[in-house]
Amino acid sequence: MHLVPAERADRRAIDGHRVCDAVAAIGEPDHVRAWAERFSLLSDPGRLALLVALRQTGPLAVSDLAIATGMNGPAVSQALRLLRAAGVVAGEKDGRVVRYRIIDPITADLLRHCVCGSG
Repeated sequence: MHLVPAERADRRAIDGHRVCDAVAAIGEPDHVRAWAERFSLLSDPGRLALLVALRQTGPLAVSDLAIATGMNGPAVSQALRLLRAAGVVAGEKDGRVVRYRIIDPITADLLRHCVCGSG
């Protein structure tokens, strides 16, 4: 089956079957965009450190995350705001303390492959 979009069908392919396989692998532009946004969240060292810490330990408060990552409290709060808005983390209130945890299973699975602390 020919999967090359009509607007690109006039171009001469060297390995046409591989081009079709590549088009199928890339899939829908919205799906690619969603993955790019997910990787963008992980591309910031501070956010990545927060997520690695949360994946390893489970729920942590902002102050504890600041200690663990070496970030200041406002920077941790700002990063968590972005991660929360993206649906990656959620906070659970326990009295006056809010503990954050990862709720996005795809991000958690990606982090499983992150070996930031080992060398």
